Amino acid sequence: MPIPRRKDYRGPALFSYGFRPFFLLGSLYAGLAILVWLPAFYGYLRLGTSFAPRDWHVHEMLFGYIAAIVAGFLLTAIPNWTGRLPLHGRPLMILFSVWVAGRVAVSVSVWIGWGAAAVIDCGFLVLLAAAAAREIVAGRKWSNLNIVVVVSLLAAGNIAFHIEAHVSGLAEYATRAGIAVVIMLVSLIGGRIVPSFTRNWLAKRVPGRMPVPFGRFDMVTLGISVAGLATWVVRPLDPLVGITLFGCGALHIYRLARWAGYRTSSDRLVLILHLAYAFVPLGFILAALSALDLVAPSAGIHAWTGGAIGTMTLAVMTRATLGHTGQQLRASLATHLVYAAVIVAALARVCAVLQPGHAGLLLAIAGVAWAAAFIGFAASYAPVFCRRTN
Repeated sequence: MPIPRRKDYRGPALFSYGFRPFFLLGSLYAGLAILVWLPAFYGYLRLGTSFAPRDWHVHEMLFGYIAAIVAGFLLTAIPNWTGRLPLHGRPLMILFSVWVAGRVAVSVSVWIGWGAAAVIDCGFLVLLAAAAAREIVAGRKWSNLNIVVVVSLLAAGNIAFHIEAHVSGLAEYATRAGIAVVIMLVSLIGGRIVPSFTRNWLAKRVPGRMPVPFGRFDMVTLGISVAGLATWVVRPLDPLVGITLFGCGALHIYRLARWAGYRTSSDRLVLILHLAYAFVPLGFILAALSALDLVAPSAGIHAWTGGAIGTMTLAVMTRATLGHTGQQLRASLATHLVYAAVIVAALARVCAVLQPGHAGLLLAIAGVAWAAAFIGFAASYAPVFCRRTN
């Protein structure tokens, strides 16, 4: 659906709709942050943050990059849901500036103090949740308030991350909680858009098997997944939790199989959604294996973060950007390369855990491929983000 617009808006095109600044700068930040992280990981660079280096990396992916993409998605989707005008101009600039301030504050927190950095950084998701709630309530779309709950949980996870990192030195529980919330967001939104976009595309082609729409099975799968992830947050190495996670993985595999993804190979904008979602059950299965002490815990974590979250966010960003700027829904050569790079990055990062003898090379491949994917997206779509559309 086309989002409502103000015809009298004359400000910068970049701040005419929420997806423009957050998708552009969020993706650019995701790529640049990894280029900073790699030399820090190998000991060639010292970060000016009060977080441990690993926590800075985790935090800036979870509550920096992903928070920006969630903001871009919501600020675009909510006007569709409510019929109200989108956030734009000065209010959007202010919200975006708060996100930027958070990135700066976290990166220099060793000088300004962890408390000041936490206040500045945590304000963004709190403001986003408030803005989303205001629009949904004003539009009387009560059923969409569940998305406000998810953003609020993400905001709470960010607050907990800062506190746990300061008190304990490493934010173990908050890291898993943040990942769990985002994976449930991917499962919830992906469970609606993947079969929907697939059906819309297949309906224009030859008749055949169609994806099964969101229904009771999906609700059961999501409910069991919430329980499985909640126990994983608390007891990630418990064998009983591992059995639950195996069950979750099997349910998500069956869920994905119901969406007829094998019929979409000729349209990369649709196919990438299925490939992205495939990392959700892979993450569950690898997390289950780690609970049984068969693989390292980071294997499942990176299948979820680099695979499911990284690939799905790129898939959603490309499709939403093309659709809402009046472009043809077709993957360009640059988009194909971006998709290939993010999948290589995810697979290489998981393999680095599973093949520790080749970890150094695989980590370098994963980092470079990830940076290429996200900086490549930002570079190839920047003209679209900055160009005014009718």
